Amino acid sequence: MSTIKTKPLGPIPQGFETIDGQLAIGGRTASDLVDEAGRTPLFVYSRNLLDRRVAELRAALPSRIGVNFAVKANPHPDVIAHMAPLVDGFDVASSGELAKLQEAGIDPTRVSFAGPGKRDEELEAAISAGATLNCESEGEAERSLAIAQRIGKAPRIAIRVNPDFELKGSGMKMGGGAKQFGVDAERVPALARKVISEGAEWRGLHIFTGSQALSAEAIIETQGNVLNLAAKLAGEIGEPLPKLNMGGGFGIPYFPGDEPLDLAAVGEALHGYVADLPAGFEQTQLCLELGRYLVGEAGVYLCRVIDRKVSHGVAYLVTDGGLHHQLAASGNFGTVVRRNYPVAIASRYVEEANDVVNVVGCLCTPLDRLADAALMPHADVGDLVAVFCAGAYGATASPAAFLGHGPAAEMLV
Repeated sequence: MSTIKTKPLGPIPQGFETIDGQLAIGGRTASDLVDEAGRTPLFVYSRNLLDRRVAELRAALPSRIGVNFAVKANPHPDVIAHMAPLVDGFDVASSGELAKLQEAGIDPTRVSFAGPGKRDEELEAAISAGATLNCESEGEAERSLAIAQRIGKAPRIAIRVNPDFELKGSGMKMGGGAKQFGVDAERVPALARKVISEGAEWRGLHIFTGSQALSAEAIIETQGNVLNLAAKLAGEIGEPLPKLNMGGGFGIPYFPGDEPLDLAAVGEALHGYVADLPAGFEQTQLCLELGRYLVGEAGVYLCRVIDRKVSHGVAYLVTDGGLHHQLAASGNFGTVVRRNYPVAIASRYVEEANDVVNVVGCLCTPLDRLADAALMPHADVGDLVAVFCAGAYGATASPAAFLGHGPAAEMLV
């Protein structure tokens, strides 16, 4: 074994198999899946793991709380089609994502559209389709009302709230203090009364405070704060709240030392909240908005070793993949200190780990790293490398056009 100091790898999610010594996904070996795709790199998404995650959520959550899929996490058409009967609604962040849902035959009344900077043509597309607009500012609401009047269709409008609290420990904080997201809480009642008085169909509130949180305690505290704030705002608006999107922020373990979210504890707390909802919430539709938590662990990114080299005593596995498909795994998407994702040699999945290597991509930049000083089975040219937790913010959150290598293949199995 090499004497080079190793760096730990992130935890491989549960639910994957081994067949003939290889990593298997959906009952098929990694090499079989690559053969079917005809090439690497390849993203593979597991139906079984998607189903299992939704079932776990349904078992833990009160039936009163629905589950919405945040399409930005993974907008692959086959993933959208698979999720359609499993979830209660969809959240989009562009008219492009809305169009994908429409192409999949999903009723736009199941869709809400959030995000700052919606262009007029996007507002018109959402209003025309009957999707709910989660308005992020007074200006956006004004433009929505004007467009609705011009085309002769009442808009379905909710207001995204920028609360005065945040989701503690979240990877990306999207509430509390000055933010480009939502309307500051104290200004929400006046705006809500305005859109209602001008003929909009009032659809309630959207309160999303952060993402990628692994602390059940922090999520429980935040959800309590969300319900209390929503009740206060509903009272000041003076109208029943048709729907409350409570946000989400449920995270998944990516890095060494990360522990899975205690879903049972979150579910137990939400059962308690639902049993004691504020007055006036009898008919309010409640939902969580989840993306990464639903699909992240169901995906694997497969790439092939095209060269093995040694430089100053350090071994490198050079693959045909890289940060142009897996920006987050390279450490260049929201992390300050680079740590290793869960990575394995898919074609030698059960062999002894006795080789310390750096796994890198094919791009002409030192940023293109998939694993540093990782202890793995000895691999050579032709072997397949698997990067796990690749089901969310992978293919579409990475610069696939960089250096002209193009996008990876994708499949649902």
